Amino acid sequence: MKEEIIIAGFGGQGVLSMGKILAYSAIMQDLEVTWMPSYGPEMRGGTANVCVIVSDRKISSPIITRYDTAIILNQQSLDKFEGSIKAGGLLVYDPSGITRVPERKDITVCSIDAIDVAAEIGNAKVYNMAVLGAYLKMRPALKMENVVRGLEKSIPSRYADMIQKNREAIEKGMERVKILSEIR
Repeated sequence: MKEEIIIAGFGGQGVLSMGKILAYSAIMQDLEVTWMPSYGPEMRGGTANVCVIVSDRKISSPIITRYDTAIILNQQSLDKFEGSIKAGGLLVYDPSGITRVPERKDITVCSIDAIDVAAEIGNAKVYNMAVLGAYLKMRPALKMENVVRGLEKSIPSRYADMIQKNREAIEKGMERVKILSEIR
């Protein structure tokens, strides 16, 4: 098993946090992981992306240019990374930041209305976890108990009350992911 993932959007959308939680969750499951962030100098509003590789074998290099999965949170990222998804791969996106729907016909395309999930929970900070939940539904390689352990490792103790809200957002994201086109 090896999954090469790009998560991309604007700074402030929780792109890097989503990648870190995914990486910690895989570590908790005794998998091999790389986590390589890339972001501009802006704190919020600039572009941000993170490459995460999860594997049951040693990972030879953290540098990748073709992805099994792309998790996309804005139009600029869709424009940049849609063509880099391997044929048969997966694209998960939040339509609130997208003006042009994905065009690829050789990948599975899913959407999640993560803003709606965050509003329902009553906390905008869980937006990224709804998106992560959609991904985990489509690629169920990680057990929820390890995802919760990854959350506990990633979230500072002063925000421990957010662990349950994040878990709720992940679960709602899993329930509400919409498959728009699927490759079999």
